[in-house]
Amino acid sequence: MARLLRAATWGLFPWRGYCSRGTQEELSKGFVEALKAVVGPPHVSTAAAVRAQHGQDESLHRCQPPDAVVWPQNVDQVSQVAAMCYSQGVPIIPFGTGTGVEGGVCAMQGGVCINLTHMDRILELNAEDFSVVVEPGVTRKTLNTYLRDSGLWFPVDPGADASLCGMAATGASGTNAVRYGTMKDNVLNLEVVLPDGRLLHTAGRGRHFRKSAAGYNLTGLFVGSEGTLGLITATTLRLHPLPEDTVAATCAFPSVQAAVDSTVHILQAAVPVARIEFLDDVMMDACNRHSKLNCPVAPTLFLEFHGSGQALVEQVQQAEEIAQNNGASHFSWAKEPEARSQLWAARHNAWYAMLALRPGSKGYSTDVCVPISRLPEIVVQTKEDLKASGLTGAIVGHVGDGNFHCLLVANPDDAEELHRVKVFAEQLGRRALALHGTCTGEHGIGLGKRQLLQEEVGTVGIETMRQLKATLDPRGLMNPGKVL
Repeated sequence: MARLLRAATWGLFPWRGYCSRGTQEELSKGFVEALKAVVGPPHVSTAAAVRAQHGQDESLHRCQPPDAVVWPQNVDQVSQVAAMCYSQGVPIIPFGTGTGVEGGVCAMQGGVCINLTHMDRILELNAEDFSVVVEPGVTRKTLNTYLRDSGLWFPVDPGADASLCGMAATGASGTNAVRYGTMKDNVLNLEVVLPDGRLLHTAGRGRHFRKSAAGYNLTGLFVGSEGTLGLITATTLRLHPLPEDTVAATCAFPSVQAAVDSTVHILQAAVPVARIEFLDDVMMDACNRHSKLNCPVAPTLFLEFHGSGQALVEQVQQAEEIAQNNGASHFSWAKEPEARSQLWAARHNAWYAMLALRPGSKGYSTDVCVPISRLPEIVVQTKEDLKASGLTGAIVGHVGDGNFHCLLVANPDDAEELHRVKVFAEQLGRRALALHGTCTGEHGIGLGKRQLLQEEVGTVGIETMRQLKATLDPRGLMNPGKVL
């Protein structure tokens, strides 16, 4: 715990008055006791194993763990803990399910990790207004199970069963984004504890309107802020009617170019596809092995259509014709819920399927997003780069909105291989920027893409972000070392 006190007394944000009452160890113990007084002794831990668990996510990034972990039970406790940390200059790291892939929960300067998963209530469902309010411990699968009999659902679906407030914090996306949008399109309001403990409702307390021209878009500012501006303690989400009917399909292609060309042509033909996912041959092989599929080992599209029965027939026919014109084969249509669930479960488990290819390895996932017209060019080039790198990896992505991922597996103890992973990821990010795209479509910046962010938005963009950060977090205590 000495590091926590050093951060509070001798670091970038000195608070020397706090160490005038005794030794550092006594004071660190006193600080932990003060945390326990707020949330209760069972909800504070300084155990090494617990701290290590909260100092890493699904990424290859590894750094020091937090000095303490706290589990608040309500928003008042979050405010009190934040105010206590802020007054003593102690860094604050929000934590949800830990499923991020850019090192967003790493405690770069030690500090207190605030695990929000004990706040797990669905606070308010407004079915007639198509909205719901949830706390940070509610995951997307939990919410959709709760909504099952309401005729509504929440469609944003990253691969992991992530916390919905964490998804808001990272600006998450998923397979349904081509039709339903990302978190930025589906968050109506946020309850945020600011670094000094004050409580903010970004659209006004209790409000859940669809649009507004009232002042600055504070909700949009916090969606995607990655825990660097405040702690999201509740989010109001936009819900959607369950589709009347659903059909899914897979089709294999002779080349990466043919598969991605089909994606572009389907979108240009205005076919209202709900999901259109690309998996290369390596990814299909891994999914076949891991999820017991029997698909051809070839570049493949997974598609899904939502709508009425007659509309689906027309959509399916149009998409199949376009795909066949690009050389597609092995069409497999899935209408029954069980078959569709198996198909999309395999897609959502792609990360774990890749890890299974090299037991004992660690995964690295990077993502970029480009304008649809440049998608075939960058995917084909990326496949060539991947082969040339000698790395074990695959391409998979939400190509319907120009977003795709490279999933790489590497030996965490092989410095040379890790260097090749880093070089490949940076090359991919810069290739996307050169095509007027972004270095990340949904993963966020975290630790690994800060330089690419500067190249993407430029000096003035970074300066503006720093000014916003300094206004809301003048002591730089919220998730330090991330994004900027």
